[in-house]
Amino acid sequence: MTATTTPDPNDPDEPNHRTEGAGRPPTPTAGVGPPTAVPVIELRDVTKTYQLGEIEVAALRGVDLTIESGEMVALIGPSGSGKSTLMHIIGCLDVPTAGHYALSGHDVDGLGESQLAVVRNRLIGFVFQQFNLLAYLSAWRNVELPLVYAGVSPTDRRTRALAALAQVGLADRAEHRPGELSGGQQQRVAVARALVTEPELILADEPTGNLDSTSTADVLGLLSELHEAGRTVVLITHEPDVAARAQRVVQIRDGRVVDGEPVDGRLARGAGVPA
Repeated sequence: MTATTTPDPNDPDEPNHRTEGAGRPPTPTAGVGPPTAVPVIELRDVTKTYQLGEIEVAALRGVDLTIESGEMVALIGPSGSGKSTLMHIIGCLDVPTAGHYALSGHDVDGLGESQLAVVRNRLIGFVFQQFNLLAYLSAWRNVELPLVYAGVSPTDRRTRALAALAQVGLADRAEHRPGELSGGQQQRVAVARALVTEPELILADEPTGNLDSTSTADVLGLLSELHEAGRTVVLITHEPDVAARAQRVVQIRDGRVVDGEPVDGRLARGAGVPA
């Protein structure tokens, strides 16, 4: 996999010379579509150890996890459980110390940083708790940024950014800057930005952590709609109410997966969502 040159983020129109349509996932099954035989996420005996001076800290201890195309899965666990480390590995923000990770059939555990950056841009759409929008750019300019880094032409990326905003119900807010939008609207812009590259995976890290109850319901409803349309969505949360919106809840504790049952199955037995 060859890394693309990262353009100046302050000049969204810089890469005019690059190929139209670049930045789309390299596989023909990207985005919405029927499930394939290849899981979107496949972790096998994944460990992650950090060295703190002379002390080794085991953040993940032999994690096995498979998430199929079209699933909506919540990863939940208390502080220090390893769920953030697992999110970083799933999002190709970090690599395992040992074990195997395949993302949509691509082995990524041995890739270098520049190759991981390309994978993140093309295969994963991120939604963060803090929105991570640039205050001086309009909504559609924020949404187009992943396409800028991927080298998509200005005309195509504007078209795709506006389409993504329309998909999340913000077509009439395309020219508004983040400061002119509510928290829920800002998170919708972030979801549109995650969608614009047509990724294999939507990875949402505490996406409702900064929202009130009304905006929380709005954003979770949007993620559920994306799941129902065939998108693969992974939620990282510590809130049982948020996790309950997923199709399946995976509980992380002491660096291990300790539960991964469908939500309906747990609720049918009165077990609830793991806290």
